[in-house]
Amino acid sequence: MTRADEGTRDEPVAAASRAALAHLELLVSRRLDGVLNGDHRGLLPGPGTEPGEARAYEPGDDVRTMDWSVTARTTVPHIRQTIADRELETWIVVDLAPSIDVEGRYGTKRRLVEAAVATVGFLSAGGGSRVGMVLTGHGHPRVFRAAGGRDHVRRLLEEVSRSRTDVSPGGALHDALRAVRNAARRHGLVVVVSDFLSDLDWERSLRVLGTRHEFLAVHVADPLDIALPAVGAALLQDPATGEVLEVDVDDALAADYRRAAEDHRAEVHAALRRCGAPVLAMRTDRDWLRDVIDYVGARRQGGLPTGDNLADDLPGDGPGDEPGAGGVQS
Repeated sequence: MTRADEGTRDEPVAAASRAALAHLELLVSRRLDGVLNGDHRGLLPGPGTEPGEARAYEPGDDVRTMDWSVTARTTVPHIRQTIADRELETWIVVDLAPSIDVEGRYGTKRRLVEAAVATVGFLSAGGGSRVGMVLTGHGHPRVFRAAGGRDHVRRLLEEVSRSRTDVSPGGALHDALRAVRNAARRHGLVVVVSDFLSDLDWERSLRVLGTRHEFLAVHVADPLDIALPAVGAALLQDPATGEVLEVDVDDALAADYRRAAEDHRAEVHAALRRCGAPVLAMRTDRDWLRDVIDYVGARRQGGLPTGDNLADDLPGDGPGDEPGAGGVQS
């Protein structure tokens, strides 16, 4: 584990990338800020810590919030509402796996990672709240201390934009989660941003964090993570090792690929559910702003999004849609 000022700096942020990050900030500030109003913008509506008013129980309410004294007095089931904390310490864990820079038909997943960090950062850094970040890396995670203010979030975004996808033993996702446990000194929110294509060796570390923190998992994906079009002869490259394999992607192989991807995705989301982490699913071919708004709407209605919508309405699945061939990488 290393602090930001102790780590090796990557290349400076290019002017085009800096302009794209500034555009991200405008999108979050102008389009999301007005829609996701309220404390912490509903990204993770939690139980809060201050007691509020009691109200009649409604189907779907958490039974753990039942106010038994009011229920006994009125003979009508009531729950005790709570007031959310005004200050929040948020830690963003970014999994910089090599697969986030694979160029698909709709671009790379890195832009979704940047969008997730911008959304969480800019909507969580005001009102006395603080944001910290941990990046996976080469041999150790990189830790950026929690601080407040939009300038701090801009610096975090620049680090995400210019950092290389160089993850090695000692700097993987489960190591980054352990680093958060050491860095986060108070109860807060931990946001994990990843494509979750690696082994599920992070569940125990996430569960340990759950004794003190709330969670949000942001699952970024490309359609090629979910389904491989039957394009015939194709070159498949492992982004982690660079190994290239020439295969004939026929209907049978495409079906096997889709089943294997679905099984892995089900394991990931089941592990996140066991840890109590709702899932914000973002895909390269969709409007990520709409994904965020839909997620917040589900949370405000008391739901726990599980990320099952990640495989909905894939391009090429509808009648008349033609799957794109392009350069297929895995």
